[in-house]
Amino acid sequence: MKMSCVCLVLGLVLLMTVSSDATGGSNAHPYPCCYSFITLKIPEQEILKIEKTHSDCPKPGFVVTTPRGNFCKKNLCGEK
Repeated sequence: MKMSCVCLVLGLVLLMTVSSDATGGSNAHPYPCCYSFITLKIPEQEILKIEKTHSDCPKPGFVVTTPRGNFCKKNLCGEK
């Protein structure tokens, strides 16, 4: 009786592990990251929000949100 309970619990743990949505090596981030950048100037009146990319992102930058969508900029003071 005890052995069947142990096997049942181990089987359920194995099933939960296999069917889990969490993946360790995923490229999905819960925060915005930039992979390419625009160089054109975004008019200040169109900017809704600016977020600095997370330190875990592969490239540092800023995500600028406008009514047209999100754009990535390397820096906010002009391109160098």
